[in-house]
Amino acid sequence: MAFTVSNFLKCKNNGEKITMLTAYDYSTAKLFNDEKIDAILVGDSLGMVCLGYEDTLKVTMEDMIHHTKAVSRACNHTFVVGDMPFMSYQTSVYDAVVNAGRLVKEGGAQAVKLEGGALYYEHIRAIVNAQIPVMGHIGLTPQSVNVFGGFKVQGKSEDNAKKLIEDAKKLEEAGAFAIVLECIPSQLAKIISESVSIPTIGIGAGVHCDGQILVYQDMLNMYSNFKPKFVKTFSDVGHAIHEGVSSYIKEVKEGIFPGEEHSFSLKEETLKKLY
Repeated sequence: MAFTVSNFLKCKNNGEKITMLTAYDYSTAKLFNDEKIDAILVGDSLGMVCLGYEDTLKVTMEDMIHHTKAVSRACNHTFVVGDMPFMSYQTSVYDAVVNAGRLVKEGGAQAVKLEGGALYYEHIRAIVNAQIPVMGHIGLTPQSVNVFGGFKVQGKSEDNAKKLIEDAKKLEEAGAFAIVLECIPSQLAKIISESVSIPTIGIGAGVHCDGQILVYQDMLNMYSNFKPKFVKTFSDVGHAIHEGVSSYIKEVKEGIFPGEEHSFSLKEETLKKLY
């Protein structure tokens, strides 16, 4: 049975943790879908882990639609959320609705995610009124990296913590069906999770959230540029890839691969006619 937007709330009400990972291509998304992960975020993190940018700010709508299309084709169980990139919604409510619609209509997403709190209340309401589910995102919002002065834990001061609690409540009021909490103290995440009736999805926000999400290249040790404190390596796929590629290079250089078992052959009588 497919995981739908209504399952998010059911999970919170039943005390069942929601599982999410990022994905950016068909083959990876199919693996996750086959494992019955609840949801995939086609994150603008693809700018860093797929496109090699130093942050997410250069990612375009065309990038997001392209990758969301690939992921959505792979998923018949998993719920697909498309990330709205920098400047695709900040400019106006109209732009927010149009670009959210593109991620659903062209990209095949079932919902969209956008960063920011109460400031984007009207944007979220308008997108929801256009019948597009919205996932919020507060705390460390990577599109605001220049304002924050880097990738830093948020909500450590009393004023900032109170603002995040209020932001979460405003996102729920605006119609968001879930909220990503990124890089905030676990105690604050617990307060926020208890303050709203919609589920919270944590990334670097501790165990008290209603679900968890990680960038899959991080949890499989496939992205070596930077490893956040909150990441756990669940399988060292990065090491396995290094070993596999190294062995491939060695065997090709030494003439070991391809072997007889990897090759095709002609019948002897056909071969004689070619000389």
